[in-house]
Amino acid sequence: MEKSPEKSPLHPSIVALVALAANIAANHPKQGLCQLERLRHYGISEEQIGLAVEIARHIRDEAGEMLDTSFDVAARIPEERHEARPAAADAGASTAPAACCTPTAEGKACC
Repeated sequence: MEKSPEKSPLHPSIVALVALAANIAANHPKQGLCQLERLRHYGISEEQIGLAVEIARHIRDEAGEMLDTSFDVAARIPEERHEARPAAADAGASTAPAACCTPTAEGKACC
């Protein structure tokens, strides 16, 4: 007997927005493009979609910078040999606790 899909406790537009952002943040090859039409169909504005994309890209980029910095530290690559990284990435290599998140380049909060 085939199991019927359970109804999500989230509205389909929220699921689509989360899936879009997750695909972008994870560098998924499909990039979440299939979610765009769904979001537009549900009446999500281009501004709201753009904000989700901006935040997802910011989180993806910040994670990559922090990983690069921690690799450089672990590999003992001299600071002068690698490119300067933004302050958000440097926070990952320091002993001081980093902020929960940093704002996007446009100044939007991501948490």
